[in-house]
Amino acid sequence: MSAPPPFAVRHGLPGLVGTTLMAVGALGIGWLPLTSDLSDGPIVGVLRTTVGGSLTARAMVIIGLAVLLQAWLLLGAELHDRQLEHDQPRLREMAGVLALWSFPLLLAPPMFSRDVYSYYAQGRVYAAGYDPTTTGIDVIPGWFDDGADPMWVESPTPYGPAFLLVERTISTFAHPNAYLGMLLFRLVAVAGVVLLAWSVPRLAAMHGVDADRALWAGVLNPMIVMHFVCGAHNDALTVGLAATGLLLAAQRRCLWGAVAVSLAVAIKPVAIIALPFVGLLWAGRDGRWSDRIRSWALSIVVLGATLASVFLVAGAGRGFVTAAFGTPSGVLTWLSPSTAIGKLTGMGTTALGWTIDWELPLQVTRTIGLAAAVVVVGYLVLRPGGRSPVRGAAIAFGAVVLLGPVVQPWYLLWALPLFAATGLSRVWLRVLVVVTAGFTVHGMIETSTNADNITDIADVVVYVLAFAVVAVVLLASPRERTLVLGDDGITPMSDDDRRHRADMTWPA
Repeated sequence: MSAPPPFAVRHGLPGLVGTTLMAVGALGIGWLPLTSDLSDGPIVGVLRTTVGGSLTARAMVIIGLAVLLQAWLLLGAELHDRQLEHDQPRLREMAGVLALWSFPLLLAPPMFSRDVYSYYAQGRVYAAGYDPTTTGIDVIPGWFDDGADPMWVESPTPYGPAFLLVERTISTFAHPNAYLGMLLFRLVAVAGVVLLAWSVPRLAAMHGVDADRALWAGVLNPMIVMHFVCGAHNDALTVGLAATGLLLAAQRRCLWGAVAVSLAVAIKPVAIIALPFVGLLWAGRDGRWSDRIRSWALSIVVLGATLASVFLVAGAGRGFVTAAFGTPSGVLTWLSPSTAIGKLTGMGTTALGWTIDWELPLQVTRTIGLAAAVVVVGYLVLRPGGRSPVRGAAIAFGAVVLLGPVVQPWYLLWALPLFAATGLSRVWLRVLVVVTAGFTVHGMIETSTNADNITDIADVVVYVLAFAVVAVVLLASPRERTLVLGDDGITPMSDDDRRHRADMTWPA
């Protein structure tokens, strides 16, 4: 019997085919600035301006996502198969697979979101002498031609001073080529993915979790490829720095861990959730309350010094905390439970004549959700119990996402790498697979909003096709079914739900 193909060929090549299809399809339905020369090419023109071309582009993206999802599932099935545990891949091979999957998307137009063009416009605002955290992009000419979403035209940026420096540097270098700016921002996002690929396996090893499986679940995940690589979101660098900070703290380099998390806060303020858990690591497993208070105080001092240093260099960003709470809340997404409940309740109360619109019920449910998130995070920080601080940070990020007023698909990635690093039981492993598949379908459907020249009937076709393709991918092959439905031959990432609580190596 012939030997099986090398690991990189067996698992890297199928995903490479999938992301290549996505990259070509993105030429038709991905976001392009109006000033981009790419849209003048004959192939891109056909893909973007004709019904047949746009449908072809959508089909390529849908099939590409399905192939990527199947490649990920087959890799996961092999990693979790007890009979194949003697032939597990090395982390370097896993990282090579991730690089192969990501490579075709490095030059492709972004999909699933065009926030990256807002980064470029905000950099132009900053370069023009304004503070983007207090001024919208409407103060600069040509912002619409650069591809920025009109939704954010008057909104101040919710990003911190460190990312303002990145925005200004890239925008100044790339101007007037917004597409070049997008490519450079994508490299920044890829740097965040590299940090995750470095930190997650090491955190997993400290929790007694198989590093390969953690890397598969938390970094090779299709959502990472879709939203961090293809979408080029700055959340990638934020989460990468936060995970790196937690790793450094767990390795007894707590000062540098606090600095890394503080830099993450200076990119996107949500990263501050990780800081008190760095303090718990700093205090040590057997730390008393006095040790914890001292460590939290030191962490706050490091945060203040880091932010002050970045502010001095940037000379802007004074409104980023206010903008961080206000700007995203203007989005109404059904993915947010508190927003969905508020809107549905408001529709009911309005129909009954109890309220004039759904605004008041929406504000109430969102406030309740935020209050509940604060309570959960406070409990995790003040009552760590036997739970590792990294696991606590994962739960805290997850609570903020689920209970927050706005949920975007890439927000789930704030918590996913940390959950992967601290272990998943069989039940939660199946939940991960189903959630990943669900948001892959969501991404397929979201591509329909990128092009305006397709009829509603074609959109319906896309919805049906997306669900059908993913259902086939999940259930057609016995190996994929084992991950979704469960099987005795599939090993969990940790032996039970409590193992990760005891096996974490805390600083002494």
